[in-house]
Amino acid sequence: MLGRLSTIAALILAATPAAAQTAPDWSGVWRNATNSVHIRAQRCGRAMCGTVIWANAKAKADVARASDDPLVGTQLFRNFEYREGTWYGEVFVPDLGRAFEGTVELADRNTLVGTGCLFGNFGCRAQRWIRVK
Repeated sequence: MLGRLSTIAALILAATPAAAQTAPDWSGVWRNATNSVHIRAQRCGRAMCGTVIWANAKAKADVARASDDPLVGTQLFRNFEYREGTWYGEVFVPDLGRAFEGTVELADRNTLVGTGCLFGNFGCRAQRWIRVK
């Protein structure tokens, strides 16, 4: 009986996707290059998400012109799941009030690069985020 349980446990572990076991962790607080927005990245279920926790007055005003929703509290990175060495999900652009397909990659321990595209690989824009210590 114990042998069967060991075999079953080994099969379950072997069936777990390798990517899920080796996904780089980008949890923490990050700031954009101009230091106008800070996000907190954390697990949201099986995915990763990034929510605005601080924004300067100009960033808040820019978003207020386009939306009645406040910038702080907005989830910019939504439902990012790790596949084939990259995190895939949606990037929300508050100024436009729209979400786009995007990726997040760790360039190094303290640099996160988020990329969003309008359609497929068309109209893409990348933004670097620096870890806040």
